[in-house]
Amino acid sequence: MQNYEKIVFRQGIRANEMHQTKILVSACLMGFNVRYNGSAKAALHEALRRWQQEDRLVIHCPELAAGLPVPRRPAEIIAGHGADVMREQARIVENDGRDVTAHYQLAAWLALQAAQNAGCRAALLTDGSPTCGSQFIYNGTFSGTRRQGMGVAAALLEEHGIRVFSDRQLPALVAWIEEMERSQ
Repeated sequence: MQNYEKIVFRQGIRANEMHQTKILVSACLMGFNVRYNGSAKAALHEALRRWQQEDRLVIHCPELAAGLPVPRRPAEIIAGHGADVMREQARIVENDGRDVTAHYQLAAWLALQAAQNAGCRAALLTDGSPTCGSQFIYNGTFSGTRRQGMGVAAALLEEHGIRVFSDRQLPALVAWIEEMERSQ
């Protein structure tokens, strides 16, 4: 965890000075073992390596920032989507039935704070997560069944004008950033 913390806290001041688009990125996509099961989901892509060298990335794990442990129990959104959870109209529970809604709401607010503090205009998040899912989440039955929807952080970031891309949309993020920077 110490390496994760060192990288997170030294992230990117220079990118805004160079008019480069800053990107909030899920720590697990950068190879950190912070997922619920203690694994990573490294997204090996030249653009990520380049952006990291250019100090464009704000590497962040919302759940870890909110104090959730690694590993932790699987959690899913019950009866709604991330935006519903943020409006107190849906809950997030672990597979043992424990309600962890407040932890995940805090995780979402901390992700937004990290993105806003760094001036991020985009986020690259891990799909399927009740926090970071942007294209799909799981249906709340712990059966592995996917459904369309966003997790709490993805929904909150989008609501505040930060464009969210899933780990499966990395080429689209690259194109979006290139277009944004051409128009500046």
